[in-house]
Amino acid sequence: MSGMLEYKGYSGTVEYSASDGVLYGRVIGIDGLISYEGESVQSLSDDFMGAVDDYIELCAEKGAEPQKAYKGKFNVRVKPELHRSLAHYAAEHGKTLNSTVEEAIRNYIQAY
Repeated sequence: MSGMLEYKGYSGTVEYSASDGVLYGRVIGIDGLISYEGESVQSLSDDFMGAVDDYIELCAEKGAEPQKAYKGKFNVRVKPELHRSLAHYAAEHGKTLNSTVEEAIRNYIQAY
């Protein structure tokens, strides 16, 4: 069993440990480890939300800005040949490289 939880802009995994008989997960997309667990879907969800709230509260106590999971930019390394082909495709279609990559990712995810 696997899935995702969402709360206050944060995402978390849902996993099942047959050996322990518990659901567990971790917040993804941020530095550091924020984990949670529960014996039911509801208790897992409650612990996830509590973990996110605790993280936000801890940041406030430290005077630090809570890290947002996804900022909308990331670095991708590809082979130079693919980079060249993508740049040519974008230019031929009057698009930027960024908009072409975004469209390709969107199309891939929608097909998923």
